[in-house]
Amino acid sequence: MNGPGFYQSRLQRPGAVLAPMAGYSDAPMRQLAAEQGALWTVSEMISARGLMGGGDTEKLNLGRPYPGEQGRVVQLFGAEPDVLAGAVDRVGTWFSPAAIDLNMGCPVPKIRGKGGACLLQTPETAYDLVRAMRSATTLDVSAKIRLGWDHDRSVEVAQGLEAAGAALITVHGRTSAQRYTGQADWDAIARVAAAVKVPVVGSGDITTPELARERRRMGVAAVMIGRGAVGNPWIFRALATGEDAWPGAWQRARTALRHAELQERFYDDDTGRLTLRPLRKVLPQYLPDFPELRQDLTQVLTAADVRRVLAPLLGEDGPDVTPARPAEYAVSHS
Repeated sequence: MNGPGFYQSRLQRPGAVLAPMAGYSDAPMRQLAAEQGALWTVSEMISARGLMGGGDTEKLNLGRPYPGEQGRVVQLFGAEPDVLAGAVDRVGTWFSPAAIDLNMGCPVPKIRGKGGACLLQTPETAYDLVRAMRSATTLDVSAKIRLGWDHDRSVEVAQGLEAAGAALITVHGRTSAQRYTGQADWDAIARVAAAVKVPVVGSGDITTPELARERRRMGVAAVMIGRGAVGNPWIFRALATGEDAWPGAWQRARTALRHAELQERFYDDDTGRLTLRPLRKVLPQYLPDFPELRQDLTQVLTAADVRRVLAPLLGEDGPDVTPARPAEYAVSHS
């Protein structure tokens, strides 16, 4: 069973981590990333208060694992130590995670005052949360931060989290005020990595294996990939194996269809109308070099619809490999 040391053991391998992304890093996407060699994956963030309020159950899709899913970290957000401790205990019972992560980076206004990046304004509260979470589990507890609320105080915050018992710290190289604008500051991430003894994972603007390797050399234990992995689970294979060849159209179409099939199976919606709606923004990103398919892919309701739209590509002989990824592909994921 996974327990203390999960992060350290996974970091012995080459590879990268799938970021928690609301509306993206659900069980089907995590499954595809894990199959391609992701070091671990992180769930979409879950409200600790929601878990403890009685409205959510072990069937909660945000936390529910794929059958047999391994190496999944569940991310919680909240601002009250007792509530976080209770949520950690419940998550451990319901979802069997490999580790638990505290969200200190989400800048979305609707969660202000309830956790997320707000904790960067009162980091002492965050330290109390980590201590409370650790008291409720034998699993590794980590935290994902931004550089600060509106200015960089990441070294101070990271050192406080380390002292509170965080087993690993992920740093996104922007402040909360920046949201997702501008460029991630990897020099700031490197300063954090040099200032603490626990592993630091760097996050921000990783769109290609080459860029991931360059950032990895800045002293971080690993890199975390978010938007650059949407429609591109092979980025994890490249970083795990060193093989950067980009799959050809047949394999990418097959994987897009499989993503849709995994989606239907996991959510088990008889109509398909709700099931595939979130994938409409994802499917075209598997095939950015086929813009003529985009409109149809953004209107699919079922996996059968996806199969129909992709039929011209699925009918090819395959599998095939494109030696070099088109430049426009990386741009589309920036």
